[in-house]
Amino acid sequence: MFSSTPGDYFNSYPQITQIMLNILRNLWMDRYRMRIAIGADHAGYPLNERVIEELRHARHDLIDFGTHDGSIPDDYPDYAKQIGEAVQNGAAEIGILICGSGVGAAVAANKLNGIRAALCGDTYSARQSREHDDCNVLCLGARVTGVELALEIVRAFVPARFTGEERHRRRLAKIQALETNRNAPGNT
Repeated sequence: MFSSTPGDYFNSYPQITQIMLNILRNLWMDRYRMRIAIGADHAGYPLNERVIEELRHARHDLIDFGTHDGSIPDDYPDYAKQIGEAVQNGAAEIGILICGSGVGAAVAANKLNGIRAALCGDTYSARQSREHDDCNVLCLGARVTGVELALEIVRAFVPARFTGEERHRRRLAKIQALETNRNAPGNT
């Protein structure tokens, strides 16, 4: 590619530029690459496939719990448990859980210690759930959220980061106290 003659050097300039652009692109993509656990029940199956495609295109590492067959009824709490445990044990940084309305998935995921699941139907809530509430699982409703909006929500949730501001840390500490004392006497 490189030559000792000036004319050959200038002919290789576009190649060098393209190589540098590819290096910068890969560095930028790697900065935002995450390990994401994802799963859906039969009702979330079609949307799940599109979300997986979007995340793979963005070069994220996926732990895919399925389902990949929407014709077989299954139960969202099973996927909530798998995704939640992957986040709890550090196998995944965040999770995405999809069912028909997203409500059941969020309820089930929030029963697991350390999981802060957010049911989001808009990009503002998705971003804020990460930045202010340090949510680590996104729940989506395949029957109530269109595909394009769901993909925009995923794009808002995944790269967002907890701001760490004092007021948000204070509120999270109170949530953790509620979680810790959930089964204590007098907390029924």
